[in-house]
Amino acid sequence: MKSIYLDYGATAPVRKEVQEIVMHCLQHEFANGGSLHDPGQAARDRIEWARSQVATSIGADAREIIFTSGGTEANNLAVLGAARKHRHRGNHIITSQVEHPAILECCRALEKEGFDITYLPVNRYGQVETEKVKEAITPNTILVSVMAANNEVGSLNPIATIGELLREKGILFHVDAIQWVGKLPLDLSLLSIDLLSIASHKIYGPKGVGALYIRKGVRIEPIMYGGGQERGLRPSTQNVPGIVGFGLAAELISQEVTTEAARLTQLRDTLWKRISSEIKDVCLNGHPTDRLPNNINVSFDRVEGQAVMLELNRHNIFISSGSACSAGKHAPSHVLIAMGHKAEDAHQSLRITLGRETTREDLDLLVGRLHEVITYMRSLI
Repeated sequence: MKSIYLDYGATAPVRKEVQEIVMHCLQHEFANGGSLHDPGQAARDRIEWARSQVATSIGADAREIIFTSGGTEANNLAVLGAARKHRHRGNHIITSQVEHPAILECCRALEKEGFDITYLPVNRYGQVETEKVKEAITPNTILVSVMAANNEVGSLNPIATIGELLREKGILFHVDAIQWVGKLPLDLSLLSIDLLSIASHKIYGPKGVGALYIRKGVRIEPIMYGGGQERGLRPSTQNVPGIVGFGLAAELISQEVTTEAARLTQLRDTLWKRISSEIKDVCLNGHPTDRLPNNINVSFDRVEGQAVMLELNRHNIFISSGSACSAGKHAPSHVLIAMGHKAEDAHQSLRITLGRETTREDLDLLVGRLHEVITYMRSLI
């Protein structure tokens, strides 16, 4: 039976070219990049090449990229590092109710340190509105953290206009772009963003590596202490194979992001048209068009999303009933609750995320099986 993977929002398979370069580094360029001997300097050269590739892919300078262990650490370093560094200027931070737990848990930790956090509401599509950010700003506001694209419902936020507002007021702006990068073009030279988080495994690179963009001139504190790697902001012996794989993944995804975004958008829209026409009592969560090209989040009335997901799993079709980071929790999605959904409705949601290997035939099989499963489950009520 064919396996159909449609959970690219959780992680993507490592592409063949990346696998090959990672294996080469594991076997031949295993030295510590901090060592002064030739093997060490060869490893360092590889790291700097990867730094340049990641930077170029998002319109940044290589000196503005700090490698981390992944998106969660990048988010932690941005929020905790900026808040603590600039506490002398104020103690107010603004974020939204629909952020990833890697942001929300940092903010809750900062509340215990005496910071004042505003959790902005979102509109019915799950989007932060620039005017709400403006209204929340106080003389003590030092940092705003808003995701570029929501990891559950796929809605896009107006990061360009929010950034312009904050730059005028001298307030630091952090963007969690982990879902955006690789799905839509991004050029930081055109945006007023101070800090931005990326994860390798979302763009067909290896897990366990990510990056934080820190705009030139912005200062933050480290959250780990040790050696002087990564400008002292991320001490630890660098993961050379992971970083190099990340660099190649960034280079390759940047070459195809525009054409792939168009292809995925067409597949996404066709999928939603079929689901909405062939299955009754279904609604699309998130903005109908202002969303990630590969994301569809839907709710089926009278059917629990997790039950549908598990039944599809039996047929080798792999989707999700929410964010992978909240898997195993029976609580309803905090994103859908913030959007105004009742807890019962939130439990009925499914997230389908497409990727490079997704075909129209895959989606045909998905819709057919979805129809069978949901019809059967509703018949049992």
